Amino acid sequence: MNNMKSPSLPLLTRLKLLLLHLIEYISSRSDGTINRRLFNLFHLKTSAPAKKCINNVHVSTSDVVIDPSRNLWLRLFTPARATGPLPLIVYFHGGGFNKYGPDTVYFDDMCSHLAARLLAVVASVNYRIAPEHRYPSQYEDGFDALKFIDQRHNDFIYVNTDVRKCFIGGDSAGANIAHHVTVRAAEQADQFSQLRIAGMLALQPFFGGEERTDSELRLTKVPVLSVHATDAYWREFLPEGADRNHPAAHVFASGDEQFRNLDFPASLVVVGGNDPLQDWDRRYVEWLKGCGKRVVVAEYPYAFHGFYAFPELPEFKLLVDDVMDFIREQVSSVAPEFKHPSQYDDGLDVLKFIDLYEGRSDWDRRYVENPNAFHASYALPELPEFALLLDDVTNFDREQVNSN
Repeated sequence: MNNMKSPSLPLLTRLKLLLLHLIEYISSRSDGTINRRLFNLFHLKTSAPAKKCINNVHVSTSDVVIDPSRNLWLRLFTPARATGPLPLIVYFHGGGFNKYGPDTVYFDDMCSHLAARLLAVVASVNYRIAPEHRYPSQYEDGFDALKFIDQRHNDFIYVNTDVRKCFIGGDSAGANIAHHVTVRAAEQADQFSQLRIAGMLALQPFFGGEERTDSELRLTKVPVLSVHATDAYWREFLPEGADRNHPAAHVFASGDEQFRNLDFPASLVVVGGNDPLQDWDRRYVEWLKGCGKRVVVAEYPYAFHGFYAFPELPEFKLLVDDVMDFIREQVSSVAPEFKHPSQYDDGLDVLKFIDLYEGRSDWDRRYVENPNAFHASYALPELPEFALLLDDVTNFDREQVNSN
């Protein structure tokens, strides 16, 4: 057995963990299953619509009903300062498939921080929970939420958002859902008219198997998660009689060739050094790579499972930075459906149309360098480099007009 090895946690984090542990202790049965009535007494929720200010960015929240018959809805987190077009993150909360929602204090707070710091619109999905609703209910809800966003986003997203730059994300069990929803979306891409998945964000994804990994056996006294709890989560979620080698949990078990042929997006996988699931997460990374998929790994040696629900931790800032870098990289990449030479042809046609191309051999050429700009920084209007670019273009344009 091994205790968590890390710097001392902040007092606020320790108090939150104590409260979380107390709620889990009161509402959990001896077999690890949840007493729903007791849990709901202590379940801390937030209401919407609401507004909050994070790092001088105002974030507004609103709830959107998708299907009331199965309590399928989403909470939208919209940063007010951003001008767009903003990326969209469709997020699935964790909780072992059997608890929590977008209105849970932890996830409302986390998604608000992501919206404010990333300057992205976050749509956090409320899906059905186990054991009342077992596999594959959660995956079906996630996929239907994605289709709803594709078809109806103009009805409820009022800021300039580019659904062609959509990221599917989640933490723990939510990251498991994100994986399976992304797979299905890749398999049924023809069902989406506008939405395109640019990447997947998997924060400490919840995968498993009948085998016990080294990290599961070693990390028995760490915050939030234990093997006893994960076993109970799988029993409540998987079909009756199924074991942990079921493909919902053990995604590496079969179908490699079929998955290898899928147009599965690049993934960011977050691994915590004090997380019992870390060996499964690393195996997931290697499996993705083995199937020819691009993976970026962010590993934090002192992070326990669920650290992202504690914005006061230094790892939370690291996470936001890594997610921001990943999203920027994917947003700046060229969409596969618009590869050259079509761009060159389209650009030439535009020049001909506005009558600037023909007969002009005396174009002025100018070199402008900004030392702090990264590739495609012009796609992010909130950056100071964007304002500098506009100034340079405006000055150049005025000079050319005056010279003619």
